[in-house]
Amino acid sequence: MDGSDVLTVEETRFWVRKGMGQILSAPALILVTAHLGFAGLARDAGISWFEASFMVFTIWALPANLILLGAITAGLSLAAAAVAIGLSSLRLMPMVIALVPEMRAEGTRKRTLLVLSHFVAVTAWVVARERFPTVPRRYRTAYFAGFGVTLTVVNTLVVAFAFNLMGQLPALVTGALAFLTPVYFLTSLYGSAGDLTGRLALFLGMAAIVPANWLAPDFDILIAGITAGLASLLVGRLAEGRRA
Repeated sequence: MDGSDVLTVEETRFWVRKGMGQILSAPALILVTAHLGFAGLARDAGISWFEASFMVFTIWALPANLILLGAITAGLSLAAAAVAIGLSSLRLMPMVIALVPEMRAEGTRKRTLLVLSHFVAVTAWVVARERFPTVPRRYRTAYFAGFGVTLTVVNTLVVAFAFNLMGQLPALVTGALAFLTPVYFLTSLYGSAGDLTGRLALFLGMAAIVPANWLAPDFDILIAGITAGLASLLVGRLAEGRRA
């Protein structure tokens, strides 16, 4: 091994550590708090701590895990739960398509990108897109592996720890931890909405869910989402037209 090989290994380790350090970033810490809430919901659903932790590591998408918990509590069949989770996870496909080319460099192995694609979720995608311009292309896989794997493992361990700890906590504290999950989704959606249309859709959707539930309880989220999305798109287009 010559000096250049040693330098490359040291630089790779450096960028892995840099990626691991992003576990202390605000998006990562918010995701950790959300998984505290997930641990409480999983405990209430009647599954074991190992099953909850296994779900976090293998599915690695909090909305999909919540859908699976809902399917378990509702007594849905395995096929119905799989379809629902698969449809929910389709939203991650554009993220993978957008991020993987940013990680690919000369000599990058396809199996490396395939493995790392498992760790592409909203938080990892947001942080990677923000930090990649400062990371040399040939070390981006090392950087993302450091962050993505660390983020997944930490949240898996957090769920296992919190699940067992909640048996010793007062009911009020457990309920407060469960409330962190919707707070996470609200703040992350608001933060990722970069324009008026996206933020308006968020608030209109929350307002529309009440009448939608009264009209059609089985399709309230779908109705509220479509109605709020179309209304916010119209308002956003009108606002852009006035600026022009």
